[in-house]
Amino acid sequence: MDEVRLTLVCLALLLTACQSGRRTALDRLHPCDIAEGPPDAFCGQLKVFENRDARAGRTIDLKIVVAPALRRDARPDPLFVFEGGPGGGAATLAPYRVPMFRRFQTERDVVLVDQRGTGASNPLDCRVDDPDADDFRALDDYPVGRFRDCLQKLDADPRLYTTPIAMDDIDDVRAYLGYGAINLWGGSYGTRAALVYLKRHDASVRSVVLDGVAPTDMHLPLYMARDSQRALDRLVSDCHHDPVCRQQFPDLATTIRELWATLASRPLVSFTHPRTGQAQRVAVSQRLVAGIVFQALYVPEVASLLPRLLTDAAAGHYQGLFALAFSRDLPKGGMSDGMFLSVVCAEDLPRIGADEIARETADRFIGSVMFDTQMKPCEFWPRGSIADDYYAPVASDRPVLIFSGADDPVTPPSWGEQVASQLPRSKHFVVPGAGHITLMRGCVPEMVTAFLDRASADGLDGACLTTLSRPPFFTNYTGPVHP
Repeated sequence: MDEVRLTLVCLALLLTACQSGRRTALDRLHPCDIAEGPPDAFCGQLKVFENRDARAGRTIDLKIVVAPALRRDARPDPLFVFEGGPGGGAATLAPYRVPMFRRFQTERDVVLVDQRGTGASNPLDCRVDDPDADDFRALDDYPVGRFRDCLQKLDADPRLYTTPIAMDDIDDVRAYLGYGAINLWGGSYGTRAALVYLKRHDASVRSVVLDGVAPTDMHLPLYMARDSQRALDRLVSDCHHDPVCRQQFPDLATTIRELWATLASRPLVSFTHPRTGQAQRVAVSQRLVAGIVFQALYVPEVASLLPRLLTDAAAGHYQGLFALAFSRDLPKGGMSDGMFLSVVCAEDLPRIGADEIARETADRFIGSVMFDTQMKPCEFWPRGSIADDYYAPVASDRPVLIFSGADDPVTPPSWGEQVASQLPRSKHFVVPGAGHITLMRGCVPEMVTAFLDRASADGLDGACLTTLSRPPFFTNYTGPVHP
């Protein structure tokens, strides 16, 4: 009788392990210590070859963080989070990302992996250790020499850090953790990563959520000038149609044009450094200010400051605007600029012609800033090999839910519409008042939850989104004034 009972217990344990990959996943990891990740998560590594084809030579330890499902009877299909950038380390940013996905963690594990070249996965990191050591002028005069020096010191072959190779790593992580079909959430560049994973590992995918779509044929950063100009024009128009904003800033469009004209002469400006508190004097260019404005447009709450800040700058007062230049720093290891180059120099820049750059950047406020700064190291950065079919649309019948921010300056709704038209089981929603990444806006989390539970966008209703709008504009530095 005891032998029968023991056999039944063993069978029950075996059945539990077979029903869910979660048991295997947590068994292969350990509770995170404070330096690794959130205290209620599990951490670990998976070793992969840098050269996956040769399966020899240098190896990479991929950092993994799993926030385990909160329910005992958790669903077997986890949610894998694909970070943006290119260059963002999802596992390294887990203390910031897991709270964003806590709602979905109730039912299923949330898995974050530092993609090769990011975070703690052999990062291609060319940033200075002390950001305050970088002179303020570096925002204008891009430090190309630093990347040339960095390249010589990297213990890596930058040609082997492209998206397709990285997505094969991610499928190895899935298998290592014992998961079957998984759900994907990608934001910004993470949508490209998710689409490439879907193309290469369709059988491993249950469902996909794309937030701020950047497909493989986007040719970063070719359309950023066009799309960010659209976002700034929408902001100016919204200010004009808002009684409070229009009263305070009656001709914002003219104010901005006058500011750009003034910046053409590179006026000398005195200000207090936002980090060090030291008095400085700098020649301000349109390129510097345009870069600050571009970053501010990503987040509606920050963009709501722009009418006030641009008006002040036009009057010669740049302190508030300069403070924005240092307001979006990520923690150390959160973003790898070398990995950014390994992706865009191989996947995007070779397909961009000089005539296209001239056409797309003309008469737009950021002009050719991205090509004059972040893309300059592509002149010497090693380029990986990318197959021609990499740029073809994904062919898959997996359910896909797509969100776009109505005011997104870099991945506006047109990109979401394009990808939705190529995927037969997809549905695209535009989120009013949202900028880049919509996950935390209004009822978007509830919509994602319903989609993940059913693995279907059929019948998903976006009526709840119609209540959303742009945050009120700041008329002064203490906040918005409500009518």
